[in-house]
Order: sequence, then C-alpha cells, then structure tokens
Amino acid sequence: MTLSDHHAGDPNSHICFTLKECSLGSILVAASKIGVCTIALGNDAYTLTRDLHDRFPHAELVDDSNGFGQWVAKVVDFIEAPAIGLALPLDIRGTAFQQKVWQTLQKIPIGKQMSYTEIAQCIGKPKSMRAVANACAANILAVAIPCHRVVRSDGNLSGYRWGVERKAELLRRESSS
Repeated sequence: MTLSDHHAGDPNSHICFTLKECSLGSILVAASKIGVCTIALGNDAYTLTRDLHDRFPHAELVDDSNGFGQWVAKVVDFIEAPAIGLALPLDIRGTAFQQKVWQTLQKIPIGKQMSYTEIAQCIGKPKSMRAVANACAANILAVAIPCHRVVRSDGNLSGYRWGVERKAELLRRESSS
C-alpha cells in the first residue's frame, strides 16, 4: 500500500468511529485496527462525519458508539480535565516531516506552549517555521497530538484546525491544571 493509499484508507481497511458531545462542541473519534486515527472537534456531527468520509474515501467507515467507548471517554475526560493526561494507541498518518513535528508536539508538557520557531529548531530545521505550521494544520488527532500548544513567536494564538476559540479554551484549561 502506498502512503497516499494509507492516508485515504485502503479499500480493505475498516475504520470505526463515534460521535459525542463535550464542553467544546461535537467530537468525533475514529480508529483503525492500529489505533485512533482521527480526533476531530466541531460544531455539528454532520460536518465531522462528512470530513471523516472525505479524509478516508476508500475505507469502510462504521459508526460504532459501543465498540470503543472507553477511548472516546478518555478523550472527553482529557478535554474536561487535562491534568489526567491522555494515553491511547495512535494510528498516525503523515509524511516523515509531519511525523517528526508531531512527535515533538507530543513532548510539550501540559500547561506549556512552544512557538513554531522553537519547534523548527527542535527538529533541526530552524528555517522551516512555515512547514511546521503546515504540519500542525495537517494534524487530524486533536489533543492527542497537541498542536493547540503551538503559538506564534510573540506568544499570541494563531490558527487552529478546530477553531482559535477552542485552542484558547484548551490552553486555559491546561494552564489551570
């Protein structure tokens, strides 16, 4: 299977997903046989489900609210109380560069932030701030790969796939943990 097939979902792959509400809105958690492959936040279940279908057009998607409820509960619990941490098996799909960025993001402690510039320096590519920002934007594992902890060099918030308001709220909750 090629990398693009893996990203789109192999026609023989099976991805289970479920939707739930949390204090930040709707949440969709999807998992392959390897682990959680998507955690998405949004305003409505329809849009989240459509985005999942668009992201994995070749995979068999199965709404399975009972199948992996404890993983969904862990994600929601983490959103509500970040101090508990989040440990889940992940199916991380991305380029080698994206994965290097995402591994670095996973090392940022709860309650701390780093700038795009600092991330670029950490991965040994000090001039790649824009590519780091693009890798953050490509992340489809909200909170598990904490791209919300990445801020501009001046400390201000910048874009977040699931809304800057959610990013601000996640950071607020983490700083109070």
